[in-house]
Amino acid sequence: MTSINPLLPQDVAAVAAMRQATSAHKGHSLGPEARPMFDAMLGAVPPVAGGRVEDATIGGIPGVRLRPDGARPDARLLYIHGGGYVLGSAGAFTNFAGQIAARVGVEMFIPDYRLAPEHPFPAAIDDVLAAYRGLVAEGGGQIAVAGDSAGGGLTLALLSILTTAKGKGLPPPVGAAVMSPWTDLALTGASMETRAEADPIFMRDMLEAFAALYLQGRDAADPEASPLYGRLEGLPPIRIDVGDDEILLDDSTRYAAWARTAGVDVTLAIWERMPHVFQSSLGRFLTAEHAVNAMSEFLYRQLSGAALPNADLSGA
Repeated sequence: MTSINPLLPQDVAAVAAMRQATSAHKGHSLGPEARPMFDAMLGAVPPVAGGRVEDATIGGIPGVRLRPDGARPDARLLYIHGGGYVLGSAGAFTNFAGQIAARVGVEMFIPDYRLAPEHPFPAAIDDVLAAYRGLVAEGGGQIAVAGDSAGGGLTLALLSILTTAKGKGLPPPVGAAVMSPWTDLALTGASMETRAEADPIFMRDMLEAFAALYLQGRDAADPEASPLYGRLEGLPPIRIDVGDDEILLDDSTRYAAWARTAGVDVTLAIWERMPHVFQSSLGRFLTAEHAVNAMSEFLYRQLSGAALPNADLSGA
């Protein structure tokens, strides 16, 4: 299923203000020196009241474990943060990912996977696989996976790895939900050009810089780096949410099309006038609230086999 969700009237002014605020910084390449700024930006997402947040190590990978109030004991979420493989941390994403964990009502682990350029490919995906393996070893029921941007790419790469010999012996997650996933580090999507003016954040050279820091000469079409080129047969249900105004749009639309051809149950939601990972604008965009609710309902359904009680799926 594919849905096209128009811009909500309530968000027109907020989107215009966002575009004005970001225009001066569009396309600026960011390296490790930008990590404090990036973490502070994500930390501004409203936190969830209650629950427990604690440092944890799972599968040998450090990170943050979130336990929402009333979390069910028979299911867990693995959340893979974004940041172009160069930025981001488990701690910085605690508020945003915690909003999803609280809505789904399950415990979540956010791994602090190693970042480039200090730790180039395949360090990040190796850490994600190790964290997933650790969650499986802990027991405790069903597992679903979610992620944004580069973390969305890592999520989808993990799904493909689990169908290969490298993932032998590991059960697949029951489902995955990704936001604006970066699935093609070769940057071959047509939206690199068709959305170049509309995207308020990214320019092609910014993504090229991230990819170069991560790959450091490795093949951009390696399926563990770019899941668009990975094995897609036999994957669990996937939900993809993407903004219509981002140059990574085709990373979502092509992945969805190819996965469907491979027999995968894919839900694709395109949100008009929305930028990259707009869901992190909770509290500013009503659309972000609708999208996070829809994503959470999908994850709940995969983990439970039933609809999320009182779910608000407006426009999803």
